[in-house]
Amino acid sequence: MSTDKCTSCHAPLAERGATEFKCPECSELIRRCAKCRLQSIPYICQKCGFQGP
Repeated sequence: MSTDKCTSCHAPLAERGATEFKCPECSELIRRCAKCRLQSIPYICQKCGFQGP
């Protein structure tokens, strides 16, 4: 089981459809669960404050 958590909702990234990518501003790793991705829930980078869909 993964210990990584979604940047938006903090749910464990255990289900299929989760992703991770670098923040467009500072390259910090952003993690998104499938639910937040599908619903376009906003996220905020913890390092630089960048906000994305």
